Amino acid sequence: MMHAISTKCRRAVSIDLGGSHATVAVVEDRRILASRAFAIDSTGGLAPWLPVFKKITFELLEQAGVSVGDCCGYVLSFCGMVDSKTGRVVSTNGKYEDAPGIDLPAWCMAEFGLRFAMDNDARVALLGEWYAGAAQGAMDVVMITLGTGIGGAVLAGGKPYRTRQVQGGCIGGHLPALFSGRKCSCPAYGCVEAEASEWALPTIAREWPDFASSRLAELEKLTFRSLFELALEGDRVSLEIRNRCLHVWACGTVGLIHAYGPERVIFGGGVMKSGEVILPYIRDYVEKYSWTPSGSVSILPAALGNNAALLGAIPLLSGLD
Repeated sequence: MMHAISTKCRRAVSIDLGGSHATVAVVEDRRILASRAFAIDSTGGLAPWLPVFKKITFELLEQAGVSVGDCCGYVLSFCGMVDSKTGRVVSTNGKYEDAPGIDLPAWCMAEFGLRFAMDNDARVALLGEWYAGAAQGAMDVVMITLGTGIGGAVLAGGKPYRTRQVQGGCIGGHLPALFSGRKCSCPAYGCVEAEASEWALPTIAREWPDFASSRLAELEKLTFRSLFELALEGDRVSLEIRNRCLHVWACGTVGLIHAYGPERVIFGGGVMKSGEVILPYIRDYVEKYSWTPSGSVSILPAALGNNAALLGAIPLLSGLD
């Protein structure tokens, strides 16, 4: 089981790769020895960034006083669908379109002489929270990340939940929330992500009754941060949209609880800067509407912030031993 972390693997290189950002780090057990975050453009593909990753990796190893030979592996947390058994990208959903054609394990071996491991970024973040954060000590956990999109991952019986279909347990944001709803970034309609994510928020707001009279209409860029701030200041339309998003997230949470039976649900992502509003609403909704005859489910904020996926490297590599 994943709880039996290998004593052979204590140090690794870890990359958290998003659509607009990347962080490279050297990690040792539950610590980050050195790291560097930088902006990245996914539209030009992944291949042009591989030399950048190589350069930064060696700079960080030197900064940390660690040699490549001191590391047990190289981990990439990827913002798309991944076949973790082969270390290949399967689907990118519009980001790093060339990634499925790149043999990343071969690249890693040629450049660093290290074994390579990769998984969906939400799944690796959950492993980080399980190893060093809010999910420690639990065997069955769901993690939901609220941000530009909505990610999800599942730990079942102390192991990452995986199926023959690579999306198994990784697309909680694509649970249907409204069967007659708006088109999602996936082929479906009315997904939780389509109804309450930051990429969908401008469309949701423009379609809202009385949007033109709201202070939201004055904003050059609409984000959840501005939405929550205006809702707190009493802007009626902002409050209505915020409350609808809370309801969508809460409904999605109940769906994931019914599907996977976790003892904890961990919430992460940039939107959780407003966690003091989000979590009480979801806790109340889950208590009222979830069917959990074996006991209540804890709803908790993630503890590791942007470091969760980076610190998931050691448990991911150890689970492959």
